[in-house]
This record gives sequence, C-alpha cells and structure tokens, in this order.
Amino acid sequence: METKFKEKINLMGLNKKALEDFFVSIDEKPFRATQIIKWIHQRGVSDISQMTDLSKNLREKLMAKCEIRVPEVVYEKTSKDGTKKWVIKVGEKDLIEMVLIPEKNRSTLCVSSQVGCAVDCSFCATGKQGFSRNLGLDEIIGQVWVAANSFGLPREPNSRHITNVVMMGMGEPLLNFEPVVGAMNIMTDDNAYGLSKRKVTLSTSGIVPKIDELSKVTDIALTISLHAPNDKLRDELVPINKKYPIQELLDSVKRYVDSCDDKRVTTIEYILIDGINDGLDHAEELSELLKQLPSKINLIPFNAFEGSNYLKPSGNRVKRFQAFLQDRGYVTTIRSTRGDDIMAACGQLVGQVNDRTRRKERSKNQIKTKAL
Repeated sequence: METKFKEKINLMGLNKKALEDFFVSIDEKPFRATQIIKWIHQRGVSDISQMTDLSKNLREKLMAKCEIRVPEVVYEKTSKDGTKKWVIKVGEKDLIEMVLIPEKNRSTLCVSSQVGCAVDCSFCATGKQGFSRNLGLDEIIGQVWVAANSFGLPREPNSRHITNVVMMGMGEPLLNFEPVVGAMNIMTDDNAYGLSKRKVTLSTSGIVPKIDELSKVTDIALTISLHAPNDKLRDELVPINKKYPIQELLDSVKRYVDSCDDKRVTTIEYILIDGINDGLDHAEELSELLKQLPSKINLIPFNAFEGSNYLKPSGNRVKRFQAFLQDRGYVTTIRSTRGDDIMAACGQLVGQVNDRTRRKERSKNQIKTKAL
C-alpha cells in the first residue's frame, strides 16, 4: 500500500497569528511563534536544528512537520553605482526581480509582489511581459530575508542594513492584497525586521476599493503612480484609469490619509516621457489637480527598455518641469536613475535571465579570479 506524505509546512509563509494557531494545533504554547519569527526574520536562520532556545523534542517535532523554504537566487548583479539586483526563482518556471539601492544614510529594497503585472502601464517593461501569478507571503517576505542575509551572518538583532522597503517591484501590490499585507506586517514587527510603518511604502497604480480596504488594516506609507494630470492621457499610460479615474483615485487617497493618525503627505510618482507628459501645460494641470491633496511629487525620467518607443526627456526639460511645480509650492524631487546599466531602474524589471547572460557573468568572474 502506497503511503502519501503531506507537504511540509513552510514556516517562512506564516504570519504571527498563523504561527500561533499552528503551535496550538500541535499542543505547544502560542509564544513559540515569536521565537520562530526571531530566528527566521531577525537572525536569518533557516535551519530548525539551530534554534537552540527550543527544546530538542520540539525541534524534532518541527523538522518532521515543517521546513523553512527560502527563495532561490539564480542571478545577481551589482551596478557601477552600487545598486544590486537579484533574479529569484519562484516555483518551477517563474522568475521575479528585486533591487537594493544603497544611499548615504539608508538602503532601500524594492520588492516584487507578482510574477509579471496585469495593469500593463505603457511605460513599464514588467507589464509588457504579461501576468503569470500572485506571489505567496513566503515569496514576498523571502525577498527581504535574502537581501538582509546578503550583508552576512550571523545577523545582529539590532542591525538595520535595510532601512526602507518599497512594494514597487514587479506587479501591482493591491491586486495581491492578503499576502502583501501579511508580508508588510512582518517587515514592521519588532521581533522581525523592525521597520517603521513610515519606512515601508506601498506603491499603487490606483485600485480604489483596495485602497479603502488597506486603510482598515494598516497605515503604512502610500505612494500613487499617477504619471498624467488628466484622464485622457492617463487612460493611455495607465489603463486601470479607465476603471478608476483620477478623481475617484484621489478621493480614495484622501480617505486613506484621513484614517491615519498623523498628518500625512502623499507621494505622487510621475514618470516623465519626452513629448508625452512632460510639457509645462502638463505641469500646470498637475499643480491644479493636486491642490486638493497634501502631496509631494517625485519625478522619474523614463528608463528605456527593449520594445518601447518612448524616450527620456532632456535634463533641461526635467528641471523645467520641476521648477514649475516648485514655484507653485510643491516639494518636487527628481529620482536619480540607479542601476540602469543592469536593467534595475524603475520600470525595467522583467524577471528574465538567459543562459547567455549566465555564461557571460561566469566568464567575467573567471577572468577576475585568474587576475588575482
């Protein structure tokens, strides 16, 4: 008679409540959940046998029923500006990307929430590859785990190598609501990564009902990918606008802000595309539109990718657009293009790496090794 074994439970994919329920189900105290969270997310340990504050019997029980399955990195590359990109295998065929952007006093991790994206913004390489599936909680928080461990082990309990996380990689986070919220809760758990809610940012193209739902469960930082000052243009650039037009989107953001305890200023992301949305008439329309919402504006010069006919505007056009908005009282920044030499800049993530790329990187590493 053939015996069928159940797949082991992946502890990486359980939030605190799920872990507590699991321990109760195996006749253990709920506080064991906090111990496991500390071992996995605070210390970066994936081997249950190393969890020395658990009894030997409990460790054996866990190893029989559970595992800590971590994402498989199939490719990593560091840009000349220090930006680091990982390509991660999720499942049998799917690949995702995440990016770590180091700066003077902080290090920002850009995390993916889906394999591909169904929103299909016209200026984004991710949308052009189509949508495959949502990521599980383990696959989202696992990205943070990989990046944190890249700084070396053992991790110090109070280390903060990653200071900011942005849900701004592949996918629309609000279309994968529960796993994304669960992962962000682990990011902000003091027993895990201990990030402030103001340091965890969710960027959305504008899924209005989900913004309202989000306000009921968290008050993390919210960023709006606007990219156009009117519905006609935004319908072309961000097709989801046909379902949730700009005013409906801004109304939902105002409701979200009102639900927060603090005085919140919403960041508006605006990709500048040469000759499309970067004229002073667009800047004037944007300044009028945003009078209704306390906001700051982050201008992002378009980053080219294969198959796109869009062009990056000149530096002078970008600065002129910025100056116009600043003159009208808006805090307006220009996002530095980081990691474009390794296709890690905003809008360039596609979750692809081929054998030719791997061979090229191996060859470079062999040459470096011989030189040493």
